[in-house]
Amino acid sequence: MEDGTLNFPSWGVILGDEAFPLKQYLMKPYSRRLTLTAEEKTFNYRLSRARRIVENAFGIMVSKFRIYRTPIYLCPDKVDKIVKATCALHNWLMKTAMHYYAPVGTMDTDDRPGSWRQEPSSNYIAHVVNQGSNHPSRLAEQRRINYKNYFIGEGSVPWQSSRIF
Repeated sequence: MEDGTLNFPSWGVILGDEAFPLKQYLMKPYSRRLTLTAEEKTFNYRLSRARRIVENAFGIMVSKFRIYRTPIYLCPDKVDKIVKATCALHNWLMKTAMHYYAPVGTMDTDDRPGSWRQEPSSNYIAHVVNQGSNHPSRLAEQRRINYKNYFIGEGSVPWQSSRIF
């Protein structure tokens, strides 16, 4: 990621939490230790919501596809195929058989953790400790500001304000 050799989209970012350093490719929330503006709270809410969606999808996939319960010791090409196949299956099952595949209560909501978190297999990713500097680059800060402005501008959704106050 650091050297740009992974063919990652220039606008794309990885979603992180407070434990991660802010980087151009890794977004983290504004510190809750500070008094945040409404715009910063909106950014934090939207980042948190996006992370929750990813965690729900991955948590459900871990509970349904055993391959994700341990490290995958295969060549990268095979891992790519496995990930693509299980993502396609997951998406298809969510569209065609959601009531069997991921019944009501399986996924997290704003105020309730999903049942997938109760699965013994849902904790295979180790908790991450502090991963770097607390001094992000100007480019990383600017990228977060750009996303913040997008979330309060053309990318805003009608219900986001009610979630931050």
